[in-house]
Parts: sequence; structure tokens; C-alpha cells
Amino acid sequence: MYKMTLPGRFFVQKFLRRAVNAKCDYVILEVTSQAAVQYRHKFIAFDALIFTNLAPEHIESHGSYENYLAAKLMIAEAVGQSKKPNRVIVSNTDDIEGKKFLDFPVDQKLTYSLADATPYDIKKEGFTFTWHGQMITSPLSGVFNLYNILGAATYCKSQGVTDEIIKRAVEKFSGIRGRVEKIEMGQNFTVIVDYAHTPDSLQKLYEVFQASRIIGVLGNTGGGRDKWKRTEMANIAQKYCNQIILTNEDPYDDDPMEILNDMKEDIDEVACEIILDRREAIAHAFSMAEEGDSVLITGKGTDPYIMGPNNTKIPWDDATVCREELKKMSEKSRV
Repeated sequence: MYKMTLPGRFFVQKFLRRAVNAKCDYVILEVTSQAAVQYRHKFIAFDALIFTNLAPEHIESHGSYENYLAAKLMIAEAVGQSKKPNRVIVSNTDDIEGKKFLDFPVDQKLTYSLADATPYDIKKEGFTFTWHGQMITSPLSGVFNLYNILGAATYCKSQGVTDEIIKRAVEKFSGIRGRVEKIEMGQNFTVIVDYAHTPDSLQKLYEVFQASRIIGVLGNTGGGRDKWKRTEMANIAQKYCNQIILTNEDPYDDDPMEILNDMKEDIDEVACEIILDRREAIAHAFSMAEEGDSVLITGKGTDPYIMGPNNTKIPWDDATVCREELKKMSEKSRV
């Protein structure tokens, strides 16, 4: 696994060649704003773009939200400039920026919104929605996953995939690691590992589980990266969580305790602890959890490292640590 979302051009081109040799029909790439401004997406002949949503991120590195948006639009521009036939842009028009991604010369401009899924019913255990007159049930959680499904389904439809196949695929798909990933080790409370590392994604995750008592384990990226988020993340955690444990995430060159202390200053209405060691923080959250509670561990997802000063990195995996600590807790209870 790689820490960088979209690696450099030489890596990507080699990967795409291997995919062609393996007779892959489709390759899905996540292209970030950072990748765009560093031109890591150059020399890729895109067939399509699916725009899901936009929320402030990497603002300090880009200089402004407007620059951040412009970086994202560079990806749509690349699709417009591609020499591929039948280029497609699919855009979520519920997002305030959605229409801007349709201002590029492509063969098909397709849109989607929650109105396309009406009626729908979203619960913690999954959701149901309507797609072209048929009711579909997904085991995934959260309205953000419904949006993702609608974007994917809209594109698949443009490629000739039938409604029946789309329904079967959605109902069979149980999710990917690090995205609202449920960790089950026989415990009587819910444990979720999720990549949520922006105010928008954190709030959307907490909303899914707000009917239960929430113990939030979170931190914030350092190294001069989006210091403004510390207050935002702390305020959202305070609004939704019954107990907060602030812990190390990716401090880079910043003092991790400074990051967590900055966040704790904005939390005064909910019980909040700082436990720098991420494993200890997770174990402590489990020790406090009662039947029916939700322990939400955010910020890392499947990130394979905790990034430290001078680009040092500690191997890490939230889900693995969760299973190890839940196993320890289970073994202690049997003694």
C-alpha cells in the first residue's frame, strides 16, 4: 500500500500497462487536488470522471478554497482534453460545485442527485433506495455511500450495464476496508474504522451512528497541514460524541501534543481525554464501551503508516490494532 493517493507518472503508466497486459477493461483512479497541481495525472488518457462532492481540504497548501476548487477542475479539464472516444463526466448536482464540472467538452454529461433515489430509507445497518423503478437494498451505511452508489450506477448505465446487474452488484457489495469498516470480534458494541479526516466526512459518519452513544477516537494531521481543521474537527466531535479520546494521527513535523491540545481547548461540554499512543487510545475506548455503544475510530482508515518528523513513518493499521485489542479484552474477560 502507498501513502500517496495517486503515485507519480512513471508508476501510474507502468501500472496501466500491467492492467492492459492483464486484459483489464476498466481502471479506477482516485485523483486528488494535490496530485493535480503536481501534474501526477498528466499523460493519462481519461475516459470518464465521476465527481462526488467537494468540501474544504488542503486549504493551507493550496492557498485558498478557490485554488483548491481550481485544482479539482483540472481533472475535469483533463477529461475534456483526452483523445479517447465517448468521454463521460458524471456529476453530483446536489453539491454546490457540481455544475462546474460539466463545463468541459465531453461526449456525455450526466448528473445524479438524491432525487434519483427517492424514496430511500437510511439506517445504521444499511439503506434502501429506488433506482429506475426498482427497490435496492445496500448493507452500507450513510447517505454518503448512497451518493457514491448513485454516481457509480449512473456511469455504469452509460456503459451499457443493465439495471438488473447494477441492483445485484449493489446488494452484494459489502464495502471496502477503511470506509465505515465494521470490526466484529464478538463484542456487544459497534466498532467502526473510517478514513474520515475532514470536517464534512467526520460529521457525515457521526450522523449515521447518532442514535447510539458515541465514543470518538480521533486526531488531526500536522506538519502545517490544515491547522484550521483542528477547531472544526473538535467542534463536530463535541456535538456528536458522548466521550472523546484525542490521539496521534499524522503529526509530520508538528508536535503531536500541540495538535491535540489545540483541539482539546475547543472541547468543554463533553468528557475528553488525550492519549497520545494510538493503540492505548483505542484500547481505552473499548474498555469504556458498553452494550449498544459505537466506538468510531477515524482519520486513518487503511493508511499504512503514522507519519512523523522528517518523513519518518511507523507501520500502522487501525483495523488490525482494533482486532488485536478486542481479542485481548475478550481473553481477559474469560480469565
